[in-house]
Amino acid sequence: MTDAVQERYARFARDEAPGRSALYVEWAGGIASDDAVRAVLRRIPETRRQPPLVFAVTRMLGAPLAAYPQWRRFVLQHADDIVVECARRSLQTNEPLRLAALLPVLSEIPGPVALLEVGAAAGLCLYPDRYSYRVADEHGEVRVALDPVDGPSSVVLETRVSGPLPPLRIPEVVWRAGIDLAPLDAGDERDRRWLRGLVWPGETGRDERIAAALDIVAADPPRLVAGDALASIEALAASAPNDATLVITTPGVLVHIPWASRNALVATIDGLDARWITIDPPGVLDVWEPPVDADDWPGFVVALDGRVRAAADPLGRWWEWRAALPANAS
Repeated sequence: MTDAVQERYARFARDEAPGRSALYVEWAGGIASDDAVRAVLRRIPETRRQPPLVFAVTRMLGAPLAAYPQWRRFVLQHADDIVVECARRSLQTNEPLRLAALLPVLSEIPGPVALLEVGAAAGLCLYPDRYSYRVADEHGEVRVALDPVDGPSSVVLETRVSGPLPPLRIPEVVWRAGIDLAPLDAGDERDRRWLRGLVWPGETGRDERIAAALDIVAADPPRLVAGDALASIEALAASAPNDATLVITTPGVLVHIPWASRNALVATIDGLDARWITIDPPGVLDVWEPPVDADDWPGFVVALDGRVRAAADPLGRWWEWRAALPANAS
């Protein structure tokens, strides 16, 4: 008779990891037929035993990126530490490439910007002015290349755009802060290993991009507040400089907030003297203007103050502009 852990990991090996990470297929398939390892995972709270989270925790603790027998040996030798860390961790997709999909919206906002992110993790998405951008068309030809004012960055965000291309520019960010239930320190070695461990083996370029972004953030850390966004956002917003436009971003985080709290947070943001940029699943909110058909929308919705601007890959690998272009745009 199968148990919930066995079913979850068998499904992950069969349906979710193939084509993305051969090693995670092997690990998950091994767990599905391994009573001893499943016994360890059953000690983890049900909401904290997702395969990507468990695998990332083991990697943070030092598990080798090796065949299942070696990984299994590590798990059994470090079972107590794995259980403790899984119980206190949650998936944090702090992918700076998301900024490639947010750049056209940031480009609409004039003047210096004070940037406040909800669900900031280590703050890697608070540095749109420190990264380089390469925007290519459907054929891979680079249509726009942008670099920070002090020259090319060690982080190059490569994205693909289809259809019309709105004006793009790197914003001037003069203040940056974030809120997270469990903020991470880009200079802390364990937190760095945690974020890098969330990259699946086989995802080309992501580990290098996140490592380089962590170095940029560690050299000039943002202000990060630990706590619930609804309880913290008004006070943190009030500390932003008055001579900059406050821009609040919620990239990929709203889906993780219960419906009532999510709507209360959006209402609170709406009441602030701020612009709001989000990239989230189409069904996560009902404030989109114009309304979005969640069943017929590719990827996530990128919106400014609830007004739909683009469809985008959840991690920013591609985007498609869906709003009207200025008369002088291409």
